[in-house]
Amino acid sequence: MKETTHINLTNTSHYDQKFSYLREVIHYRLKKEFANDDVLFPVFDHVISDESEFSIFAKRYKLNYQEVLVLLIALVPHILPSFFTDIIADFFPNGGEFPGFGGVKGKNHRGILPTGETLVYILAGNNTAERAKILDRIIHNSVLFRDGVLEMERVPYGEPFMSGKIILNQEYVLKLLTGNEIKPELSQEFPASLITTNLNWDDLVLSNKTLSEVREIENWLEYNDVLMNDWGMRSKIKPGYRVLFCGVPGTGKTLTASLLGKYTGKDVYRVDLSMVVSKYIGETEKNLSKLFDKSIHKNWILFFDEADSIFGKRTNVRDAHDKYANQEVSYLLQRIEAHPGLIILASNFKNNIDAAFTRRFHNIIEFKPPGYEERSILWKNNLPKRIELEDSLTIEDLAKKFNITGSNIVNIIHYACLKTLANKKNKIQRQYILEGVKREYSKEGKTINISF
Repeated sequence: MKETTHINLTNTSHYDQKFSYLREVIHYRLKKEFANDDVLFPVFDHVISDESEFSIFAKRYKLNYQEVLVLLIALVPHILPSFFTDIIADFFPNGGEFPGFGGVKGKNHRGILPTGETLVYILAGNNTAERAKILDRIIHNSVLFRDGVLEMERVPYGEPFMSGKIILNQEYVLKLLTGNEIKPELSQEFPASLITTNLNWDDLVLSNKTLSEVREIENWLEYNDVLMNDWGMRSKIKPGYRVLFCGVPGTGKTLTASLLGKYTGKDVYRVDLSMVVSKYIGETEKNLSKLFDKSIHKNWILFFDEADSIFGKRTNVRDAHDKYANQEVSYLLQRIEAHPGLIILASNFKNNIDAAFTRRFHNIIEFKPPGYEERSILWKNNLPKRIELEDSLTIEDLAKKFNITGSNIVNIIHYACLKTLANKKNKIQRQYILEGVKREYSKEGKTINISF
């Protein structure tokens, strides 16, 4: 019977088999290095032949047998804490140091945590030439390190860099074992939050020009890999796609970003600029570095809302603060240009953004306030279908009279519907709609004389 790819942690027969294979490989290495036994390398063929999440992952990434072993070495402490300790104890029953195997103790973990030295020893033993090949083939060129699945811990200055722990990205631990993916949460280490929507493209009411330009972004998301790889344009075109959404609040910028992610299967993360920008010198760059480093190998869309605060125009240098503020902008420019994914900046006004950024956008899309036709559609789409408007009120009148945005309309309808329910009316009253309109104008510091 074929097992589901979502492995229950209490039933890990596939993983028992894989870790048994890793144990065989380590025994092979120890016997070869210490006993000079004429032993054969364990047969690899069956290791990723099943339907476990690990095997699916290995096949998707087209991992070779060495990369599969490296991934197992990094994964095993999360399931079998004493795995390496038990093997060493069996082989050296009298104890003693074994520096060639590498490995370190953690603060809480009592077993051996694998280091770069551990994986090099397991794969190449003490053969200097083979060890050099492993360093080049795995550490420097493997997709596992290149795409951030694994990373090598940085070591104190002066110590061999291979003595750093091999760290399996936390998001992949559960993914490899259960098929479930951990989404990063908003924190100082990752100043962005996932945004989603239950709405559809039909709910987004934009002018034909704006919608056409948004479709260009969809084209990039769908065909960029083909263009870069199959058409051989990687050496000619810079990575990534950068676009500016400009327009007053409530015109659909955030919803557009959410829908782009929804219909292309990509997560959209809205960057919390309040957690990024710091008054302390160098902290803003550090916070941004964490964000971009985390995102660079992901298939995410980064959405910088109200981007003026960090991507605004550089100032003339009057003091040290201005100097470092301008350095922050320059740093941002470098990271954004090097980022391989889609970056969307949103601003109320195009002119607020530094010209150094606007020159490097692939497109600048203007989200204009809706006209009469767009407002009519917005009122029609957002009013409840099961309850009517009071007879003295029409959608046409509302669309003509009030020059407001989509989010204003949604807020007005929300207010009027709650009032209708609270007062047990069978129709949405004109009075409630007009009260909602006044509230929206008041929030924006405007006054309105309603008479129709």
